Amino acid sequence: MKRLSRILAAALALGTTAALVSGCSGEGAPVTFDTPRSTAAADTPRTPRAPRPNLPETVLPTGPTARFTTANTLEDGTKIGVTTLSGAKSGFTGKVWVWAPKQYFDPKYAESGFPVLVALPGGNGYPVNYWMGTDLKLQSSISAWSREGKSLPFIVVMPVLNPDDRFYYDGSDIPGQPKMGTWLTEDVPDFVRANFRTFASRDGWAFMGSSSGAFAGLKAVLQRPDRFKAVIASGPDTVPDSPLWAGHEAERQANNPERLAAALSAKPDTEGNRVYVAFQIGSEESGAPRLKSFMKSYGKGPVKTRLQVIQGGGHNARGYIRGMGDGSMEWISRHMQGPIPSS
Repeated sequence: MKRLSRILAAALALGTTAALVSGCSGEGAPVTFDTPRSTAAADTPRTPRAPRPNLPETVLPTGPTARFTTANTLEDGTKIGVTTLSGAKSGFTGKVWVWAPKQYFDPKYAESGFPVLVALPGGNGYPVNYWMGTDLKLQSSISAWSREGKSLPFIVVMPVLNPDDRFYYDGSDIPGQPKMGTWLTEDVPDFVRANFRTFASRDGWAFMGSSSGAFAGLKAVLQRPDRFKAVIASGPDTVPDSPLWAGHEAERQANNPERLAAALSAKPDTEGNRVYVAFQIGSEESGAPRLKSFMKSYGKGPVKTRLQVIQGGGHNARGYIRGMGDGSMEWISRHMQGPIPSS
């Protein structure tokens, strides 16, 4: 299915964007993610401890600290914050929503990094990333899954996907257009490192997305396996098809997930090369044959693939959340780094 028709289908399936940006508890109030929320921790001097060998390197927030305001509040009291990011490398300025799980504020994890999940929407992905809403239950589901041992407690980062609502940009640096590939794979991660405790290695970085966002996340992981380890790609296309590529075929092919996967799959199957691609597709939508063909052709060597077929599911975000809970999130979590409690 071509991307434009999928954008329309995603918009119809959601139909809630306006509701997501109004009527939220505490909307607009300042919110911070910079320190664990614990009076006990604040009142007790912390004694520096010696570095523990053979543990992944935690990167403490480097700054500058962004100013966040509350976009939504979950039932457990955690906040989805929003800020405007001016991308130093892409030159693009757009909104980014963020959420940190309750574990992030637990004093026993105060010196540990947390894994990051960059969540990309389908549809236009502008001016709102629909994963910032509470009705789709992405964040509350991650909270529940982490308690059940089915998911790591990810920090969820939700940038705008496109620079406008007229075109889709394939999450790429299309010549003559805003550099959305650089925005997603460099500016947004730099912003996260500036404001959150993260891991230095790619073991702490993943994407997820639906439809056009799934394509962008899939491409990012295959294009930069040195920086990102896994992706949950729900209902994606597997070739770039933005009309803005016209006249730039070489650049389009350089951003083609099929070509990227072919090149990566030919490399040695070593830990440093491995990426984990969790495809999802609803049983009521088209696209399964295309994903199975991709897996057969490129799911070899260091390119590890999995397909979650969502029974009764269509091309919509709610069904994709169900698929994540049925196995996709647990699968990528097994291959990524979780937070480490203090000894």
